[in-house]
Amino acid sequence: LHNMFSNNDEAVINKKLPKELLLRIFSFLDVVTLCRCAQVSRSWNVLALDGSNWQRIDLFDFQRDIEGRVVENISKRCGGFLRKLSLRGCLGVGDSALRTFAQNCRNIELLSLNGCTKITDSTCYSLSKFCPKLKHLDLASCTSITNLSLKALSEGCPLLEQLNISWCDQVTKDGIQALVRCCPGLKGLFLKGCTQLEDEALQHIGAHCPELVALNLQTCSQITDDGLITICRGCHRLQSLCVSGCANITDAILNALGQNCPRLRILEMARCSQLTDVGFTSLARNCHELEKMDLEECGFLVYVLGSLLQSLSHCELITDDGIRQLGSGPCAHDRLEVIELDNCPLITDASLEHLKTCHSLDRIELYDCQQITRAGIKRLRTHLPNIKVHAYFAPVTPPPSVGGSRQRFCRCCILL
Repeated sequence: LHNMFSNNDEAVINKKLPKELLLRIFSFLDVVTLCRCAQVSRSWNVLALDGSNWQRIDLFDFQRDIEGRVVENISKRCGGFLRKLSLRGCLGVGDSALRTFAQNCRNIELLSLNGCTKITDSTCYSLSKFCPKLKHLDLASCTSITNLSLKALSEGCPLLEQLNISWCDQVTKDGIQALVRCCPGLKGLFLKGCTQLEDEALQHIGAHCPELVALNLQTCSQITDDGLITICRGCHRLQSLCVSGCANITDAILNALGQNCPRLRILEMARCSQLTDVGFTSLARNCHELEKMDLEECGFLVYVLGSLLQSLSHCELITDDGIRQLGSGPCAHDRLEVIELDNCPLITDASLEHLKTCHSLDRIELYDCQQITRAGIKRLRTHLPNIKVHAYFAPVTPPPSVGGSRQRFCRCCILL
């Protein structure tokens, strides 16, 4: 073993195995291990730092130490081999380093600059000029990004499939229009926190993105039914939609999703307080592939369909009748695995009876459901013996002591 792994470049392992096989072995190593191997010997230094071993690099764990010159050195060493690079959270990286990177790594396909707050539109100009194969780009929280970036990307990166510009709040409909007209293959568009976007931006997306699968519009508070209906009619392959915090939308969106997007799997509509039972009826009838719904704080909602995960947390007006209809829905018996009913004060043990036929139900949240009893939970467990029930029962205030004048406290007060 000493001879095999000694610093002597004529070590046995270097003699017995061809370079191609050694490179193949090295290709399975992570960044840290490759750097350690590079210090073993001159031969291993060449092997470990060979560009073919650096096709996928994630520097998130080293974000505090990564400066521009590190990115420049990596790009020079990797060159055309590099396909995927994550610089998420690397606050020390700016436009200059990324220009050198773009010039050297022209085959890059996936690039994450999430949280790289120093970068500006200049970086997107560089990517547009030198990286025509770019498919996935994450610019979330790069708040200096403007419409100019999207126009540059549309001109030089026509293969773009996924773009995340969440919290880039300078982007408006003009940038979205330029992007979608020249990138028809977009499948994922994440616009969370882009507060200047209006319905016109969504109309451009609906008209030019037939391949769209995932769309996140969380807290884009200016959008209304009109814009989202255009999305539904133009993006029939949509599987994931987040409109949480978009308070202007109504049941019209649920009807449009039901009529146009049968592949929908994930729907997040937290804090959309105008939704009612009526809209979900259409959705339940047509979207049978739903796996997750987030309807937290949808105050008027009492009837929803069963899906893999059902969050009704803080839906304070939901009643036993709503749970009855959920339990008898088309998906509930076989697909409902988790239901969150915490802070739903109107439901009683009757709701648990309505869920006993949901054979896939694995977990139920009942915190602060004051009318749920231990007896009701025990009855549910006779039908679903493996279910995990998360509930809290406030301790009972003890009765007054007979003949005593001692001040009375409940158990919580005594503990405090």
